[in-house]
Amino acid sequence: MKKRFAKAAGDIRSLADGHGACIATDRITVDGMRVRFMYREKPDNSIDSGWRFMAGDETDQYMDNPANHGVYDVNTIANYDPDIIPHLDAPEGSTFERVNASDPFVEVFDFQSRE
Repeated sequence: MKKRFAKAAGDIRSLADGHGACIATDRITVDGMRVRFMYREKPDNSIDSGWRFMAGDETDQYMDNPANHGVYDVNTIANYDPDIIPHLDAPEGSTFERVNASDPFVEVFDFQSRE
């Protein structure tokens, strides 16, 4: 099934170029939700930034389905939610979350990815 993205390709501007690729859920790119949870793990390859972006309400069942996320340029996700930009240079192992989409991100120190 072809995904219908919340933003048209022509609406993507240069906001955070040069950060590489990331993984984001369809809750952001298809449903248009803001990022509420983001973490950076060791990159999988030379173009991967290690960043993973979620709306924060995804269930384990949702996350276990590869059809519910995709690989994007970090700049694309920055266009969906520019609030991520100040945190993009954070080191591997960094995790940020916010309770509401309008709240500022706060760093989280007790998160363990499911790798």
